[in-house]
Amino acid sequence: MARYVFITGGVVSSLGKGLASAALGALLQARGYKVRLRKLDPYLNVDPGTMSPYQHGECFVTDDGAETDLDLGHYERFTGRPANQSDNITTGRIYQDIITKERRGDYLGATVQVIPHVTNEIKGFVREGNEGYDFVLVEIGGTVGDIEGLPFFESIRQLGNDLPRNSCIYMHLSYMPWIAAAGELKTKPTQHSVKELRSIGIQPDVLLVRADREIPAEERRKLALFCNVRSEAVVQALDARSIYDVPMAYHREGLDQQVLDAFGIDPAPKPQMGVWEEISQKVHNPEGEVTIAIVGKYTVLKDAYKSLIEALVHGGIANGVKVNLEWVESEVFESEDPAQHLSNVDGILVPGGFGERGSAGKIRAATFAREQKIPYFGICFGMQMAVLDAARNLAGIDGASSSEFGETDQPVVGLMTEWLKGNQLEQREASGDLGGTMRLGAYPHPLVKGSLIADIYGKTEVSERHRHRYEVNIAYKEQLEEAGLVFSGMSPDGLLPETIEYPRDVHPWFIGVQYHPELKSRPFEPHPLFSSFISAAMEQSRLV
Repeated sequence: MARYVFITGGVVSSLGKGLASAALGALLQARGYKVRLRKLDPYLNVDPGTMSPYQHGECFVTDDGAETDLDLGHYERFTGRPANQSDNITTGRIYQDIITKERRGDYLGATVQVIPHVTNEIKGFVREGNEGYDFVLVEIGGTVGDIEGLPFFESIRQLGNDLPRNSCIYMHLSYMPWIAAAGELKTKPTQHSVKELRSIGIQPDVLLVRADREIPAEERRKLALFCNVRSEAVVQALDARSIYDVPMAYHREGLDQQVLDAFGIDPAPKPQMGVWEEISQKVHNPEGEVTIAIVGKYTVLKDAYKSLIEALVHGGIANGVKVNLEWVESEVFESEDPAQHLSNVDGILVPGGFGERGSAGKIRAATFAREQKIPYFGICFGMQMAVLDAARNLAGIDGASSSEFGETDQPVVGLMTEWLKGNQLEQREASGDLGGTMRLGAYPHPLVKGSLIADIYGKTEVSERHRHRYEVNIAYKEQLEEAGLVFSGMSPDGLLPETIEYPRDVHPWFIGVQYHPELKSRPFEPHPLFSSFISAAMEQSRLV
């Protein structure tokens, strides 16, 4: 039978609940337990698919096509377990399901209320599909005290009574600020946060306290006393140099042991921390460094590219180098020469994105990388912009554009209205809903034998995750190939281009992919494309 750990946050947002949950999952796995992580999000959107990256950060996509919170990326990277549709739910989806049932008459005339109908729906989601797991870690988004989070807090309070005795605990992540004028860390914000939680009926079993410096024993004793938590269960969570230091840091502070103690598990299996020790060692002891320019349109909020950043770090781990990131807003290339920003970098990466803004700059970045023979990695939109560069500047297709930018006579990139998913035909309309209507999730596709990308993967059949609404138009494939562009991967039916590249005698490393390989990269299993890209950047750094 699964044991449940409910993880809440207090004082301020962005404390790292998702990272703490992922690290705890990794620690429990290191002790031999089978772990599942789930996220409850209080916002009214059905999913984050229609939310701006500026507000929400990255939208993480699972194999089964769910658009989810970016914390699920942390879960996957730290545990290696692929997340799925049922690992993330929002208030919007809960209410959508309830209203559908009410319209259908499922409630038999009952007045539909937050308690019990909404809370029952949340509890049913939390408990569903957990057979075979030793621990289920459930993170509640937002901060205790948020009005929209109340149904979720009430639900996990009820679950404390519904579940068998000693089968669930509550872990609260809080913040301890340093007040420079007073010269001390202050416990009061955490005290108020826990008081708010207790007023709902939830008593934390473990208190994980974020701070930027060591928490003195007296302050820990004070927190334990006023928050009604055992003193040894007050665990400090200090700032780390790398997120991949966090599992080891939390283990040294005794977080995993306190969780097991709260469940009464004694003796506990000994942890095998060798993997995390090795990763931390590689991160902090690189044998060199490379600089990668990320030419994007959401660069003011780095969380918009969270998985991408981590995949580049993983590529560095695989090659034993530190990866320095040079963030470049693509719009600057509309008025400035790309050489000013890109001449001294070792690789150029153009990531995914939506809309016309910044697209001209991304095309110029692809042109510069092609002409200067700098390793180029185009992902999703970045691949499409590389194709537009080839269409305009090599194939001579005047006016080559994307229908995403408006009406065009030369839609080299066009809106996709139907495609095959397995044996099922998926269809969309240009005027239809935006949410959940893209090509989403894992799709298999073959690679051309002998191509650069096939050699990197070491195989000719791969499956990768997609999230996009527009495709390179197959009608232009022949013209582009005559101009030198190689279509090295197509969908199984041969209608949708998946990967493009230039021959190795033309360019040392130039690859575009329609999918998002960063979503499947792990620190202990770096994605081969990112490992190869960083390796190519290392070669470039020797030439500069």
